[in-house]
Amino acid sequence: MLGGLALAIAFAVACILLGRWQWSRYEDRQVRAEAVTTHYAASPVPLDAVTARIPLSEEDQWLRVTATGRYASGQQLLVRNRVLDGRPGLEVLVPFDLSGTLSGTRLFVDRGWVANPDSAADLPSVPAAPVGDVTIEGWLRSGEPDLGKDLPAGQLASIDLAAAARQTGGGTVVDAYLELGSEQPAGPRPEPLAAPDTDLGPHQAYAFQWWLTPLFGFVLLGYRVRVAAAERRESEPVAAKARKLRIWDEEDL
Repeated sequence: MLGGLALAIAFAVACILLGRWQWSRYEDRQVRAEAVTTHYAASPVPLDAVTARIPLSEEDQWLRVTATGRYASGQQLLVRNRVLDGRPGLEVLVPFDLSGTLSGTRLFVDRGWVANPDSAADLPSVPAAPVGDVTIEGWLRSGEPDLGKDLPAGQLASIDLAAAARQTGGGTVVDAYLELGSEQPAGPRPEPLAAPDTDLGPHQAYAFQWWLTPLFGFVLLGYRVRVAAAERRESEPVAAKARKLRIWDEEDL
């Protein structure tokens, strides 16, 4: 019985920890969803008005901003293994040299998605970025971690801003990149990326399920206790009868 109780307690602790893990994932998704809801459709603000909020916190992801400057089209980078609507492809990352109060600073702009070429050895055809002064509008995102892959020059495995800066000459780089919404003057561009997902997923429900599951362990233990007690009660009359028979037999002798 003590072993069964210890097992039920250990099972309950494991379920509680798994529930807390699922709940933390739910909270993370909730923060991201609230950031999207707050910023994605908001009116854009000048980039220089929000530089104090960079690097971005989770709550500041998807800040919608505008900026003016010039694309460094000759230093375009391709980010591999990017999927859009289930289609494999690449995203086009172009350095953007800011003007005005942020002159001398570079912002990387994700201009959109292009499909993979027929051969991995080939590069896709990418619409050129506008030349001259351009005003861009879009959403700020934190850079992505380095995946540690060795790719040819001009390609990245993720939107790792430090790696992008090394390939394009370094300098002062904004510690966030911009997912392009629109640009003026407008022209041909890669396919725009999909709007961010705000679905919270099943993590909240999974957390509640894990927290309710320990009850079954204790119910099973209680059931086993009742069965054991019933078995003992059933065995007692048999033993008593056996004792009486032995006494009667001795008197006959």
